[in-house]
Amino acid sequence: MSEAMYYERPVLLEREKHRGWRVKTSSNYAFARGANSVHVAGVEFPEAMKEYAIVFTRGANKKISPVVMLGLRMRENLFVDAQGQWDASYIPAFVRRYPFVLAQLDDSNLGVCIDEAYAGFNDREGEALFDAQGGNTPFLANALEFLEKYQKEFHRTALFCQRLDEAGLLREMTAKVDLHDGHDITMTGLLVVDEPRLMALPDATVLSMFRSGELHLVAMHLASLSNMHRLVQRVAQNRASVQPAPLPG
Repeated sequence: MSEAMYYERPVLLEREKHRGWRVKTSSNYAFARGANSVHVAGVEFPEAMKEYAIVFTRGANKKISPVVMLGLRMRENLFVDAQGQWDASYIPAFVRRYPFVLAQLDDSNLGVCIDEAYAGFNDREGEALFDAQGGNTPFLANALEFLEKYQKEFHRTALFCQRLDEAGLLREMTAKVDLHDGHDITMTGLLVVDEPRLMALPDATVLSMFRSGELHLVAMHLASLSNMHRLVQRVAQNRASVQPAPLPG
């Protein structure tokens, strides 16, 4: 699984350097076309589970994170169509925050970054980042509030994942997907909650997970796995849409 690191030129947002910059907002998500998975926070599970398979991955730092699967192969996003439109009702917050992102500056501080490669940045039209006095515009204030809320939810989700890991509830799942054209794809590195281990937990642990809402998150994760077959269907649909027209008889 690959992370959706589609920020080509991330730089710190600077009041003086970017004072005259504007953002022309767009509903085009072509920038995420190569993302076959994106991080998702626990608060997103209720909507995400309806359309995506939610699995867990272990990053280079050994920490566990939940992601929604967007494709079956590297650099394949089956939810972005040829026009760059997102083909699903719910768009993950990880995608919606673009071109803004929070970056870890040191052990305790985060900085606001933007992707200078984003085509919507210009100095003529769109939403201004800063006003005439150099203060944050309402547009930027809303973007920063969104980042702050996302970061808090991301932290809460990290604690949830840590508890799952410490309880030994995660197991590696190797998924072999048979495509309609006779080919198959084997995906590794996916982690899912092991239901027998979950059922064997002490009653006190289960009650604690229930009261914290974590048991509900686990249930939504497990229910979402049925959406794996939708990815196979999307592969078939994409292949059918690019088939050459039949030659005239």
